[in-house]
Amino acid sequence: MKKILIIEDEEPIRTALEDDFRLENYEVITATDGLEGLSKGSEPDIDLIILDIMLPGMDGFEVCKKLRNSGVKTPVIMLTAKGQEIDRVLGLEIGADDYITKPFSPRELQARVKAVLRRMEPETDENLGIIFRSGSLEVDFRQYVCLKDGREISLTAHEFELLKYLISNRGHVVRRNELLDDVWGKDVFVTPHTIDTHMANLRKKIENDPSNPRFIISIRGIGYKFIGE
Repeated sequence: MKKILIIEDEEPIRTALEDDFRLENYEVITATDGLEGLSKGSEPDIDLIILDIMLPGMDGFEVCKKLRNSGVKTPVIMLTAKGQEIDRVLGLEIGADDYITKPFSPRELQARVKAVLRRMEPETDENLGIIFRSGSLEVDFRQYVCLKDGREISLTAHEFELLKYLISNRGHVVRRNELLDDVWGKDVFVTPHTIDTHMANLRKKIENDPSNPRFIISIRGIGYKFIGE
C-alpha cells in the first residue's frame, strides 16, 4: 500500500483529500503547516507528498526546497490557488514533480498521483539494464541511486528521470519537446527554460567540469545528447 503525505492547512480540503485517497486504498497521513510537513516529509516511508503552497509557518516552496536540499527524493505534487506561470515554473524548478491549480477535480488529482508513482516504478528496458556505468558515473535504476567516483549524489526525481531518459537514448539527440512530453508529461505545463535549468543542475552534480561536459552535451537550438558508453 502506497503512503501519501498531505500537507494542507485548510481543513475542508485536507479532509476531502484524505477521504478520497483512503477510498483509493492509499495509506494517508497529514500535516497542517510547513514545519510539520517538513518533518513528516523527511520520513523514509513516504511514497508521495501533496504539498500546498500557501501554508502557515513555512510556505510550500520552502518546504520543497528544504526537502530536496536534504536529499529527500520523494515525489512532490504542489497545490495552489495561484495560476500565474511564474509560480508553476518556480515550483517545478525547485524540485516538484507536478503542479495542479485549485480548484481541481478529485479524478484529475488521482490521475496525476498515479502518473507520478508510475514514473517512479523500476523499468525493465533492455537498453538500460539495472545498473549503468560510464567512467566515474554509476546509475542504479532499480534503487534510484546515482554514484560519482563511488559516492552517492543526491538527484531530484526529475533530475533522475532526465538522466535515465538520456541514458536510454544515449548517442542520439533528444529534443526538448521529447523531454517535456516524456519526462514531465503532456498535461503538465513546463517551459523549455525549466528543462535547461534542470539540465544545468544535473550537470553540476555529475560532471567534473560542467562547462566542458563529459556526459551530457548540448545541441544548440535542438536539445541534448548523452555520450557516455
